[in-house]
Amino acid sequence: MRTLCASTLIGEFFVIGFAGLVAMKGDLSQATVWTVCGAAMLLSVLLCGMLSRPGAVQIGWALQIGLVLSGFIVPTMFFLGAVFAGLWWCSVHYGRKVDAAKARWAAQAEARAEA
Repeated sequence: MRTLCASTLIGEFFVIGFAGLVAMKGDLSQATVWTVCGAAMLLSVLLCGMLSRPGAVQIGWALQIGLVLSGFIVPTMFFLGAVFAGLWWCSVHYGRKVDAAKARWAAQAEARAEA
């Protein structure tokens, strides 16, 4: 799960940065835009290392919600936020299935080795 989720978060890092560039053309000051975008970008990178800890997936969901809501500033982010929320769901859902399958295979391999 960690690999899939981390890949999604790194993609979001770049999308947030590019959205910040677009948002600077609006009514918001550069300081405001880069404070919010910088915090979101930092969170996405930090979450890559925290994915094995409790609550990290929920924080990731909060980031997805924030990404979708950023569409009120940069309308394209409604679409991109929804795409990344879908990718996040797939990363978590299928990542857990892959982790469970790997654990089964490891247990089977260990059982064969003992036999």
